[in-house]
Amino acid sequence: MELEQLLPAISGMTWQHLVMIGVGLILIYLAIVKNYEPTLLLPMGFGAILVNIPLSSAITQIDPATGETLEGVLNVFFDAGIATEIFPLLIFIAIGAMIDFSPLFRNPSLLLFGAAAQFGIFLTMVFAALLGYDIREAASIGIIGAADGPTSIVVAARFAPNLLGPISVAAYSYMALVPIIQPPVIRLLTSRKERLIRMTGNNNKKISKKALIAFPIVITIAAGIIAPSSLALIGFLMFGNLIRECGVLNKLSLSAQNELSSLVTILLGITIASTMTAERFIRIDTLIIIALGLFAFVFDTFGGVIFAKFLNMFRKDGNKINPMIGACGISAFPMSARVIHQMGQKEDPYNYLLMPAISANVGGQIGSVVAGGIILTLVPLLA
Repeated sequence: MELEQLLPAISGMTWQHLVMIGVGLILIYLAIVKNYEPTLLLPMGFGAILVNIPLSSAITQIDPATGETLEGVLNVFFDAGIATEIFPLLIFIAIGAMIDFSPLFRNPSLLLFGAAAQFGIFLTMVFAALLGYDIREAASIGIIGAADGPTSIVVAARFAPNLLGPISVAAYSYMALVPIIQPPVIRLLTSRKERLIRMTGNNNKKISKKALIAFPIVITIAAGIIAPSSLALIGFLMFGNLIRECGVLNKLSLSAQNELSSLVTILLGITIASTMTAERFIRIDTLIIIALGLFAFVFDTFGGVIFAKFLNMFRKDGNKINPMIGACGISAFPMSARVIHQMGQKEDPYNYLLMPAISANVGGQIGSVVAGGIILTLVPLLA
């Protein structure tokens, strides 16, 4: 008996499968060795290996002998958790339970950076449309710039499920690569004098419990009135935060931050891999999407930094904003805030930027979800 008959996967193996298995190994390497978003990149990388071995039972296959459709477990998870948007929405509950909005209350003006740093999303949408993508696909590609994996998945699953694989990989990869991508962009846009700016604020100001409880409720109602299509995204994020702040659901809050977050993240990561098959992924489109995602990410950083420089034109010396803070308006929380703080420490070891950076980063969390909601509301009207 020939080897191909004993090991039928060998006869079906192509160079495209080998490339995708290599991609999976790279993601695993980044997760384990570089510690880049390991909770997501590791399951995504391992899942990419699972789905790119020919005749894998992990994904839906047609039995060559009987013609019967054999349902794969990852496709079942995809239909149940991602096509229905359940997994990313559950992640939003966990994220909401992790976020402390009190730094934003102490520096409310920094919420503006959560809006300014979404500039790259809409610029990339226009650019993608000019390259021939329809408005739904262009919006799904542009949202990569938010550096918010769950929002990217929700928008892509709704508007461009055929592009979900490369969009998801790009979104989570760029979130993980914040320490590599953002610093050179920031240094290019700022002078050393600007990077040395020290920020003073009301970092010790006490925030009332009532305000912290009211905040997620007010935001949810306002979002529902302005953009009802955003309500699932914002509502689940704010519900998680309400669990955290209400003071009577501490066990649920801890469960959301730990068990729920860990379990759903594993399922989300390995399920996304069901879209990372060689026939879907090894295409010119994939490279274009990844490049456009980087373009969106860079120009989101650009938008935040330039907005800070613009505000400084109207502020007196001693009250200026360190422009690096603007880059925290993306949603990569809290990694972007840590990166900016570390950059400030390298320029001046006594410059403590962590609290204003966290404030802007929290604003970025809200801004990215609002941007996703706006896209979900407006794109169907434009399509």
